[in-house]
Amino acid sequence: MLTYSAKAGAKERAVAQHIKTAFTKPADTKPYMSAKKVPGQTPGQPLHRTVNKTRKDDNRKAAVKQCKRYWGANYTHGGTRECDEYPFATTYEGAAEQDYDADAKMFNFSVKPIAEEDNGAGGNLLISFYAKNRVIDGMEDGFIVKIVS
Repeated sequence: MLTYSAKAGAKERAVAQHIKTAFTKPADTKPYMSAKKVPGQTPGQPLHRTVNKTRKDDNRKAAVKQCKRYWGANYTHGGTRECDEYPFATTYEGAAEQDYDADAKMFNFSVKPIAEEDNGAGGNLLISFYAKNRVIDGMEDGFIVKIVS
């Protein structure tokens, strides 16, 4: 289980708050999708890591496209913000999932511009989690995300 902290002072707080909103109030996230239920909350619907560069790049491009759609081309505020996406770009369930799986629901992900430092801290925790838990590529290594506050 990957744990992020939403506590004040946590380096990854903005990432944790974004994921918590995607879990608890999906209708408040972008892109809008009425039946949104992002995976990674329960063992029955875990996330799965991908190491495929093309798929990760496609996930990031799909996420950035939505950040630009909702917050405009200058969503980065001069490079001080990044497009945070959940599920992560390094998962099969990322923003481009529907391009690879015809059964996947369109827009069943969340994006939000957050401070570059927060996004980096969240990414570092994810990379560390993969390494410590030997999460490799494929559907055999499912994992869930927990937000603590």
